[in-house]
Formats: sequence, C-alpha cells, structure tokens
Amino acid sequence: MGPSVLWQLEELKDGRGISGEKMNFSRSGGDVVKKKDFADDPIDAQRREKVKDAMLHAWSSYEKYAWGHDELQPQTKKGVDSFGGLGATLIDSLDTLYIMGLDEQFQRAREWVASSLDFNKNYDASVFETTIRVVGGLLSAYDLSGDKLFLDKAKDIADRLLPAWNTPSGIPYNIINLSHGNPHNPGWTGGNSILADSASEQLEFIALSQRTGDSKYQQKVENVILELNRTFPDDGLLPIHINPERGTTSYSTITFGAMGDSFYEYLLKAWIQGNKTAAVGHYRKMWETSMKGLLSLVRRTTPSSFAYIGEKIGSSLNDKMDELACFAPGMLALGSSGYGPDESQKFLSLAEELAWTCYNFYQSTPTKLAGENYFFNDDGQDMTVGTSWNILRPETVESLFYLWRLTGNKTYQEWGWNIFQAFEKNSRIESGYVGLKDVNTGVQDDMMQSFFLAETLKYLYLLFSPSSLIPLDEWVFNTEAHPIKIVSRNDRAVSSGRSVGQTKSYRRPRTRREGRFGNK
Repeated sequence: MGPSVLWQLEELKDGRGISGEKMNFSRSGGDVVKKKDFADDPIDAQRREKVKDAMLHAWSSYEKYAWGHDELQPQTKKGVDSFGGLGATLIDSLDTLYIMGLDEQFQRAREWVASSLDFNKNYDASVFETTIRVVGGLLSAYDLSGDKLFLDKAKDIADRLLPAWNTPSGIPYNIINLSHGNPHNPGWTGGNSILADSASEQLEFIALSQRTGDSKYQQKVENVILELNRTFPDDGLLPIHINPERGTTSYSTITFGAMGDSFYEYLLKAWIQGNKTAAVGHYRKMWETSMKGLLSLVRRTTPSSFAYIGEKIGSSLNDKMDELACFAPGMLALGSSGYGPDESQKFLSLAEELAWTCYNFYQSTPTKLAGENYFFNDDGQDMTVGTSWNILRPETVESLFYLWRLTGNKTYQEWGWNIFQAFEKNSRIESGYVGLKDVNTGVQDDMMQSFFLAETLKYLYLLFSPSSLIPLDEWVFNTEAHPIKIVSRNDRAVSSGRSVGQTKSYRRPRTRREGRFGNK
C-alpha cells in the first residue's frame, strides 16, 4: 500500500489533519456543498497512486538525464534549455512534488534552487512564460512550504522582468533580456504586444507584492487592466494584438485559444485571489462582460450538437477551437457561483457542454489523445482534427478537475482516468513522457513539456484526491497550475486610474508539519 491517507487529506486550511472527519466545504457565492465524508474512496486512492507513479517516472527521468536543464528530450535522453536555462521543469515541479508528498525529491530540487539557480543570463526571455512558470512556481513552493528561499528567488526574477512594463501605455513588451533588461516585442507581431502575454501576470505579481510588502509589482500589472478597462468593448472581447505605445488594440483574431486565453482566466482569478472584495470588483465586472462575448462565439455542431467556442476576426466567425480553449469549461464553472441562480445555472450548463466537447477531442482520435485544434464543419462530421500533434497539454483535465470539485459528478473523474490511460499507453516511454507528432498515427515526438509535470499530472492527481487538498476557497491556481494562497484585499476600490491604499499584510498559511508531509 502507498502512503497513508493522512497526508493525502492534509488540511491546508488551518493546520489540522482531517482524515475521515465530516466537514462543510463552502464554495464561493454562498453556495454550500453538502457535508461530505472524506474517508477515502479506494478506487480514487488506487488511481491517485497511478498518477503519482507517473509523476515519479517523469521526475526521475528528468533527474537522471536533464537535471537543471529546462526540459527533457526523452528519446535522445538529454536536457534542453528552452527557457534560457532556468530549470523550468524543476521549478514547475516543486509544488507537484510537495502536494504528492514526494519529500526527498522536493528537497533535492530545493537544494538545486539554493545552489545553482542563477537568473543573470544573457537570454531574451518571454515575460509571460517566465512569470507563470518560474515566478508562479517559486511563489507556490513558498506558500506551501514556508521556505523563504523560494520567495527571495521569485523576487529576484520578477525584478529582472519589471522593465518590460516601462512603456508609454503600461502595456508591457513581451520579451526581455534577463541580464541587460532591454525589452522588446517579437518581430512577427509587427511591434505589437500579445494580449495573453501582456495581461496574464496579475496573480503572480499581486501575490509577490502581498508577500514582500513592496507594491511596485502589483502596480505594474494592475495598471495593465486599468488601461484595457478604459476602452473595454461592450462584449468584453479583445483582439490578440495590442500596441504597447498607445494601449490600443490592432486588427487581429479574437480567441479563447492561443494568445487570448489567460487574459480572460486572470480577470476571474484576480477577483478570487483578492477574496472577492470591493478592491477587486472591477475584475469580476470585466470578466462578466467578457462572458457575454463568449456566449456570442458559442456554436453547436451537426449532427451531435457539440458546443464549441469559435474564433472571430472582424465580423467573420471561424469555426475553429484550440485545445488550449478547453480551460474555458473550468473557468465558467469556477465563475458561475458569483452570479444569481439563473445565470449561475446557465453558465454551469454551458461549462458541462463544453467539457463534453473537449473530452470528445480526445475520444474522437485513434490514440484517444486530443489534437492541438479542431475544425467544425457542416458536412455532418461534427469535428475534425486540424493541427494533429499532442504535446501533453493539461487544459481538458484542468476543466474536469474544476467540474468534479464544483458538481461532485464522478463522471468527470472517469473521463480524466480515460485520458490518463491514453497518456500512459501512447506517451510513456522508458525515459519519461513524450508528446505525439500525430494523434491519428501515434508517432511520437521527443519532448517532455514542463507543464506535463506542473499541470497535467497535478490536476489528474487532485481529480482523485479529496476536496480538502488545496481547497478552492483557500487557493487559486495560476495558469501554470501553481496554487497561490488567497489573501483578502483591503485597499479601496480602483479610482482615477490607479489603485489607492495598501494591500493587507500577508500571513503565510500554516501547514501541519511546516513544509513536510507526515506519515509515509
């Protein structure tokens, strides 16, 4: 038998273990979930162990062949530095290792962070990817373990990213040299910044301000939202290109997939992160406006009536949906409880419909793994794979996790288990996990993406764990699945273009063993 259920049910809310005890788990918006018996379900426990075994396999392969590098190429058994050599997989994995109780692995990773993690690199880094993976990963490790090393390192890298926001509009450039600090945008955007890359750093930088007491991080990222809010459209949908000089949008695609996605996600989550106080009310208001826009993009297929979220450029709708947009069912479910009863039910039902579509992205291929995007036709085929690769993405599993947590419907666990088994069958090799070049033929690639350990396996593990582990009324996940502690904001609501007042002083959550899980 694996580790005792005691640490599986680690109560992160108030420092007490709750194995077997009945308790109320309230969710946002005043909805009360009925009392649940947290005695562990044997099938869940078995599945959780399988997911943990997958994490151990992925991690030990990384440790053996790519230690300290950003990512592992499992077929060639070597490490590659896709993010400038910041140990992306290692940092992305810290909280997953901690949550799974893999203490020895966590401690070895911590030692590498202490002795070898160096951000002074002549490397042009993506501000967004570095924020969500490295800043987010370090902050989450700090919130879980209380080890100040992680907070100090998060501050170091964030300080190197900050000059990216020094633009006339406050909309950041998307690339910055970590050593020299000169920011710019990628050539292919015509000088524009990308929506998701520019407006999805709120959770990490607000959390950093709360934990360090230095407001500069929060001010930079909140100014972005204020700038976008000045000319926010009635449907809340923004094109993916923004001019960083003027803060205006450029003619480009509107999408909940690549380059748009996490902007909408962070509007909701910044409201949750601030504990839904008046100071963060404008985030919720903007998000609700954007959800009206999302409704306008929803179509249904023939003959099976699969709901999907189309993309728009100008006034024309494109019947295409990225697997990346499969985060949206989880987002809708998470945000639904902030509405009144009728609207709440409408958005939860839509979330369930979209999750069924996303699950069928997987079920409709020979490998039972989803392609990167899908097209929807009027020829009676429902959906066809567009770009046919699968790079171990987490978005569908993420939504299944939220829907299971918020509805208690075990169907979502079954779907997640089927997806996990497809990864095991098609992507597990002797030296790690690989993606597929083609979900129709099963031909493999040679990359174990860092988000497979940070997100895909973590959400699968939590899908088979009790709701008391990282409860949603105490933690909010960033877009790389790094849980960040919710802290009430007591600064006054936004006025006259800037935030006034101070954030509430941060108190780190206590854990039962101050950073160590108990019985093994």
